[in-house]
Amino acid sequence: MPSHTTPCIVVLSCLLLLLSLSQCQGLLSPTFYNKTCPNALNIIRTGVNQAVSRERRMAASLIRLHFHDCFVQGCDASILLDETPTMESEKTALPNLGSARGYEVIDDIKHELETSCPGIVSCADVLSVAARDASVAVGGPSWTVKLGRRDSTKANHTIAETLPGPFDNLDTLISSFANKGLYARDLVALSGAHTIGQAQCFLFRDRIYDNGTDIDAGFASTRRRQCPKNTGNGQLAPLDVVTPNSFDNNYYKNLLQKKGLLQSDQVLFSGEGTHSIVLEYARSPQLFEADFASAMIKMSEIQPLTGQNGIIRKVCGAALHSSI
Repeated sequence: MPSHTTPCIVVLSCLLLLLSLSQCQGLLSPTFYNKTCPNALNIIRTGVNQAVSRERRMAASLIRLHFHDCFVQGCDASILLDETPTMESEKTALPNLGSARGYEVIDDIKHELETSCPGIVSCADVLSVAARDASVAVGGPSWTVKLGRRDSTKANHTIAETLPGPFDNLDTLISSFANKGLYARDLVALSGAHTIGQAQCFLFRDRIYDNGTDIDAGFASTRRRQCPKNTGNGQLAPLDVVTPNSFDNNYYKNLLQKKGLLQSDQVLFSGEGTHSIVLEYARSPQLFEADFASAMIKMSEIQPLTGQNGIIRKVCGAALHSSI
């Protein structure tokens, strides 16, 4: 064979190898279900809108559920798996007991998807799309969700216990996010999800009773009325006291006034490296929404299972009744 044809053969071989690898590993794509389940996005959006119309707080819960999933072992729906005799669920980890909810909304959506196109849409993709649709449902930004994630067969309770929490200092938060490939700006932007939703009393009690200098005295006094010093752990307070049911940038304006409900909120303004970002978002809701959407996309693509990895669960809480 003439020597001048060798480079062409090598190039062709490389292309075939790359094609084989991409098919094996799988690639996320916004059109992933266009042929196999063309109504998937409509089904998810309808389910989210119905849930949020019943309870406005559910929008925040669905966004948080996606966050708590992706930060454990990637966006693989491991947070949805129920306890079994041989596996400890992430649901029972302390950070999830305190704030993760909305499982039934995902279950209902998945049931509709299984009726329409059985064994096709992963629970991990449902979580990713539901978080986007929850943002839109309360006036927040939209973004393009790339699809094709598959579901894990195991949960990781141990890692779930280390999720970023409301008592963390800034260094811990920055480190936790950096470990997932997210920067300080992503941390501040994603924390803006606290412009909606509520927190339980035990998560902010220490902050409103310690008479610190990083909390407005009037704000602390008001919060104490619904959060007694020794009782009422489950009493709820809005994370954004001004517009608790609307997605806007008031969360950051609250931080400027030392009215962040959680310690992990207020440290964003008091800490070096994030202070200026809080100021930016307080001044520009457009910048906040753009950065929030960008950060949500980055978070939704943390270590996804694709291609031949993972499974497609038919029931999001169980790995046994699944499609390969």
